[in-house]
This record gives sequence, structure tokens and C-alpha cells, in this order.
Amino acid sequence: MDEFIEQLPNLAKDKHKETAAYFKKLKRKPPKDLDYQMQELHEEEFERTDCLTCANCCKTTGPLFTDRDVSRIAKHFRMKDAQFIETYLRVDEDNDYVLQEVPCTFLGADNYCMIYDVRPKACAEFPHTDRKKFQQITNLTLKNVAICPAAYNIVEQMKERIKLK
Repeated sequence: MDEFIEQLPNLAKDKHKETAAYFKKLKRKPPKDLDYQMQELHEEEFERTDCLTCANCCKTTGPLFTDRDVSRIAKHFRMKDAQFIETYLRVDEDNDYVLQEVPCTFLGADNYCMIYDVRPKACAEFPHTDRKKFQQITNLTLKNVAICPAAYNIVEQMKERIKLK
């Protein structure tokens, strides 16, 4: 797995043009059953993939924290929202709350998330490959295939299985 993760940015880069062109077609005319097919591809991949052997998303990127995420996680730590923000977060150029640093502060050495039960919505939904109206998040997916081996595999399977005209 480590070798694949190491090669992933280059693999994604090599396939970027092809994938971007595929996604452009997908946006223009998504199949009626796209959500169903994406759910199926997502489930198949995650039967084979154990995120705990990777955690590359947690090591290389940070999620956006919604106000709800902040309140829920602060409560978990028995902190005030402002104290949680001051301790762990910063405001990025898009005016969103993000982690002060990566790898994620809450990632353990064993790749377990220390706040898994209250983790941010963005973490719970990552890599977003089973999201409804998938064609609306293709730009995000183009980024995620360079980070997440499962997302890369799902997109490659998608291109094979879902033929576009």
C-alpha cells in the first residue's frame, strides 16, 4: 500500500487529462443511473480498501470544519467553541475553518482518528465518491484521486464501466 500511495500523485497526474475530459462529458450528459452506479463502485472498492492501512487524507490534507463540526467537537472536548477554534483551527483564504497544521492533529500513530465518532462532516464523507449528483463534484474528485487510493481506483473503474458518448 505504501508504494501505491507514493506513486499516486504521479499516477493521477498521468491520467489527469483523460479523467478531466471524461468528467467534462459526464457533466454534460450524466447517465440517469449515475448515483446508483457510483454507490455500487464505492461499496465495491471499500470492501477491498481498509483506510487504516493508508490514512493519506489525514496525513496530507485537512478538512473544512463547519460551525456544526466545531460545536460538536468542542463539546466532545468539553471546550467552548472559541477555545477549540483557537487551539486547533485557523481561517483560510476562503474564510473557512481548517486545521492549523497537517497531518491532522487528531490522527493517531496507528492511523486511528481520535475523534472518529464526532469527526467533521468532510471527513465522514471523504472521498465523496458515493455522493448524490456526483457529476457536480468532479473538480473535487480530480483532486482526491491524487490523495486517496480508493478514489483513484473508483474513478478508474468508473471510466471502464460507465461509457460516455
